[in-house]
Amino acid sequence: MMNSVEYDKLAIDAVKKVAPSVVSIVISKYMPKIKGIYPAPFFNPFMYGEVEGGEKEKVKVGGGSGFIVHPDGLVLTNKHVVFDPDSEYTVLTMDGSEYQGKVISRDPINDIAVLKINAKGLPAVRLGNSVKLELGQTVIAIGNALGLFSNTVSKGIISGLSRKISASLGTGGQMEHLRGVLQTDVAINQGNSGGPLINLDGEVIGINTAIIFGAQNIGFSIPINWAKQDLEDIIKHGRIIKPFIGLQYVMLSKELQKKYSLPVEYGALVVRDHIPNSVAVVPGSPADKAGVQENDIILALNGEKLTEDKDLSDKLQGFKVGEEIDMSVLRKSENLSLKARLEERK
Repeated sequence: MMNSVEYDKLAIDAVKKVAPSVVSIVISKYMPKIKGIYPAPFFNPFMYGEVEGGEKEKVKVGGGSGFIVHPDGLVLTNKHVVFDPDSEYTVLTMDGSEYQGKVISRDPINDIAVLKINAKGLPAVRLGNSVKLELGQTVIAIGNALGLFSNTVSKGIISGLSRKISASLGTGGQMEHLRGVLQTDVAINQGNSGGPLINLDGEVIGINTAIIFGAQNIGFSIPINWAKQDLEDIIKHGRIIKPFIGLQYVMLSKELQKKYSLPVEYGALVVRDHIPNSVAVVPGSPADKAGVQENDIILALNGEKLTEDKDLSDKLQGFKVGEEIDMSVLRKSENLSLKARLEERK
């Protein structure tokens, strides 16, 4: 049995392997230039000034983390860290080098993005297998804590293997719904977003992505296996390729069946969301061309039943762009078989 000294040495060695590959990402934006700073009147304790006509200055507006996944300058991070197309991203490596980062792709499904920096021979991480993770397994997060302290290390365990969360993508109110994420008790904060979650072998098994505000010891990471296909797409095609069907839906359950007197307790109910002007079926999409209508219930894809544990979106990721799929659809009391040819999600 391993003693505490041996256990600590494993953790230290794992951090040493990965730390040179972890980067800080500084987010900057050109903002209106302020002149004549002076105290605000009455109760406002802050300072304010007059905006100079048309002039702007580059201001640091945030920070996050990332890690090098290819020696020729590919950096993996969260999509929400580099979400703003109007911002500039500076990548700082452990040796103090500074590079301009270009976002070459943002995953349209998951909270994953890839930046490119102009460098060669960089130390790249080794990617592990997130499918083999077990509850209680020791994991370590490395990141740019709060955007201030680079290569901060936190240790904890895997608390859950398949969680559903909704995360904000920025200040515009956009939300992203993620399924199958890893739950940990590792100290994750906003600056750690995009940094690696590693095992004791020094392999990256997750990407730190979110915390629950107001809760202690609850953090979430994206399984690294989600990013492997993205990286293959980037290297081969120069972009991330995801299949697109073009519909909004809610996965059914016993509770929803009972609440809304639905004919079945499983499948994907095609329905628009709460966003103004949203549609259940995107015009001209593969779903639209296949004849899918609002309030249809998609029961199965290629004969495989859709349930809460086998979500429509998750199943779609197992297909390739251009592939034709068979959908078993319930429309009121009529059972239909519809075919859709998947297109690339833009």
